[in-house]
Amino acid sequence: MIEKREKWARVRMRFVALLFVVVFIIAAGRAFYLQVLNNDRLVKLAEKQHQRIVALTPSRGGIYDRNNAPFAVSIEMDSCYAETRNMENIPEAAAQLASVLGGDRAELEAKLKGAKNFVWVARRMAPEQAKKVKELELDGVGFVKENRRFYPNSGVAAHVIGFTGVDPTGLEGIEKKYDNVILGNTGFLVTERDALGRDIALKKGSEGKSGSKGSNVVLTLDKNIQYIAEKELVKTIEKNGAKAGIAIVMEPDTGRILAMANYPTFNPNNIAALTHESVRNRAIADSFEPGSTFKIFLVAAALEAGVIRPGDSFNCENGSCNMYGRTIHDTHKYGALNVSQVLKYSSNIGAAKIGQRLGSQRLFTALTGFGFGEKSSVDLPGEVSGMLRPQDKWYGIDLATISFGQGVTATALQLTAAVSAVANGGNLMKPYLVDRIVDDEGVVLQQFGPQLKRRVISPATAKTVAGMLEGVVAEGGTGTGAAVDGYRVAGKTGTAQKVEGRSYSAKKRIGSFIGFVPVEKPRLAIMVMVDEPTANVYGGVVAAPAFSAIAQQALCYLNVPPDKNVKKKPATVPEKMTPQVEQAAVEGGAIEGGDAGTMPNFRGMSMRQVLRVMEQRGLNVKLQGSGRAVEQNPPPGARITTQDQVWVRFVPSA
Repeated sequence: MIEKREKWARVRMRFVALLFVVVFIIAAGRAFYLQVLNNDRLVKLAEKQHQRIVALTPSRGGIYDRNNAPFAVSIEMDSCYAETRNMENIPEAAAQLASVLGGDRAELEAKLKGAKNFVWVARRMAPEQAKKVKELELDGVGFVKENRRFYPNSGVAAHVIGFTGVDPTGLEGIEKKYDNVILGNTGFLVTERDALGRDIALKKGSEGKSGSKGSNVVLTLDKNIQYIAEKELVKTIEKNGAKAGIAIVMEPDTGRILAMANYPTFNPNNIAALTHESVRNRAIADSFEPGSTFKIFLVAAALEAGVIRPGDSFNCENGSCNMYGRTIHDTHKYGALNVSQVLKYSSNIGAAKIGQRLGSQRLFTALTGFGFGEKSSVDLPGEVSGMLRPQDKWYGIDLATISFGQGVTATALQLTAAVSAVANGGNLMKPYLVDRIVDDEGVVLQQFGPQLKRRVISPATAKTVAGMLEGVVAEGGTGTGAAVDGYRVAGKTGTAQKVEGRSYSAKKRIGSFIGFVPVEKPRLAIMVMVDEPTANVYGGVVAAPAFSAIAQQALCYLNVPPDKNVKKKPATVPEKMTPQVEQAAVEGGAIEGGDAGTMPNFRGMSMRQVLRVMEQRGLNVKLQGSGRAVEQNPPPGARITTQDQVWVRFVPSA
């Protein structure tokens, strides 16, 4: 019996021992699992419970023109924060901070006395403000670097570049379209929290992490040509008392956009003052009836289809013709006009009769081929497609009116791309604004280039149309104001009534001119549109001179040699001069009449100032480099003749 009890006792002891061993193994295994295998994950979970991440503004990559001149940059600025538990006298600190920052003292004091230990005092402060706050040497007040978007050229190319919000996410333009490329990774600060989740202090030894900068975007825009286009557009709008306007400069062979100007404009550095009216990029977001500029594509389509020849004559019936129960008028009473004259004198009746011979189906096919009725797919947000109704919905008079640009709408960019197809020999190129994406070391991450969409007309047809359009700018044509000294110009005027409700306005007009230069080997296609001019409504009067001024200065800037056997107008002294021009005239002497003059003193001037002097004094000067003028030929005060090599060399400012 005793042996039996001892035996059972030994069994129970072994069972208890085994149980302890099993429990120990389980505990050890669990400890190994938690402390070794899952250590990193659990440490992070623990940190999340007693840490708070304070996001910092990420740094955006830059936006540059094709010559690497900056359009948008991110600059480091001081942001001020406070750890209130480390502040000895909050009311006094609030008073001192408010005196520097200009805010409400009571509001700032209430903010500092709140439950949170970490609070932002001011984000992205001006350097002078940050300096004054630092000089206060307040306990518990610290600084961290954050980035702020800055546009060094203010409103230049504002509609293309766009702007960012406070966060800073791109809200318009290239900033929005390429936001995922430009926007860098967010940096952060780490603060410690107590058991109740209240901020205690910045985590020692690891105060945060700086964000990484985004990629840089290099555009096809040329800052100087953009400035020229904007300057001349503003001058045109103000001179003609117009509501708004657009100017586009494009390379016909490639589709590269060198300038895209809009009026009214805005300063992206001051987003608080922005309005929907000023921010809208009219060049791609507004469509309008193109008027007589559409006759370019009508004639090109008819010649390509073989239904007309350049010498064919059309009876314009002394300025009044009845079609489909409607009367079509010309501004002058014309009799028989050939195709070139229909363009030169901009006859609506002649265009309508060419349209009848071509037919609605072939005209519709040709217009869609030129890109009308579809988006150009330019790399900007907010583009519209314009309105070109399907051919089966054309009724009665539609064929005639569409032939001279009524009953159809297009954007300024669509018209520029279409006329570029005539200029380059018949190829419709995709317009584009971004040339490449690079990192901070200049390594190209993505390269863009010309893209052929389709061939729309033959080279022979394109050459014939170009010759006809040259007549528009010649003496007697509607576009003589678009002539450019020393260069052959091809183009077309347009004057269209604006639609109000369901009818055409009796007073409101859109005046436009579109063309290319030089005719033989076009370097520039330029479109100018003036919305609701009041002084004069005709495109040949309000838009053509702006085309001429933009082309003259841009060709000179690009060092495009003048055409041979093209007469130049004599240089004259302007009646009114800007202070910079007046100073140059005094230093260099007055123009001496004929084709000769004296060389102004350009030294120290910016390229913009030199361009202004050139324009106002009728000079044709080659520009070299960028920055400030350091050298010129001939020297200041020297007499200039038409045979002289006149140039100004620039170097970047120190």
